[in-house]
Amino acid sequence: MPTYSYYCKHCDSTFELFFSINNYKEKARCETCKKTCTRDYIEDVLSQSASVKKSDSELKTIGDLANRNRDRFSADERAALDKKHNEYKDQELAKELPKGMSRMKKSNKVKWR
Repeated sequence: MPTYSYYCKHCDSTFELFFSINNYKEKARCETCKKTCTRDYIEDVLSQSASVKKSDSELKTIGDLANRNRDRFSADERAALDKKHNEYKDQELAKELPKGMSRMKKSNKVKWR
């Protein structure tokens, strides 16, 4: 069954509900304050929970498995994992360069055409 994300502007909470397509509702009652709230499409797109999930037999690559497992993590777990995987970059920057060499500064701005 598909998972749908909802956002309540009254109590600033986000929650997910499971519906079959026949029972889908654009608006739902908040689990916290019981007021009417609307669908949070952005959260669905960001978490990819609106997409069809692959079963174990449909996972063809390690990337499919990694994506499925990543989607199960909370935001805190994702941040901790990201930090763990990027620590080496800080260690590399701390190393001294040979005499006469300097590091190039990266621009944080991405230019789109």
